[in-house]
Amino acid sequence: MTRSRAQAGIDEDDGAAGEAPAIRVHLDELLAQRGMTLTELSARMDVTIVNLSILKNGRARAIRFTTMARLCEALNCQPGDLLSYQPSARIAR
Repeated sequence: MTRSRAQAGIDEDDGAAGEAPAIRVHLDELLAQRGMTLTELSARMDVTIVNLSILKNGRARAIRFTTMARLCEALNCQPGDLLSYQPSARIAR
């Protein structure tokens, strides 16, 4: 049985701000390094492929620590392997 988006702990960005997110998710790279598909990760975590796709494609605006911990367990990685911060190029006024 798969979990809903709210239960999965992933909130989708509505794109209203129109800016690139400052936090980058490296799920694609981690999956490739491990020879794992999104489908396999979905089964290991009991999270829908749609929810993982939202995260993978950079459309997530939030993730619960419990979901992050489950991702790290399934991918055998640390949170810093999964996420990085890229400062905005905008100049503060």
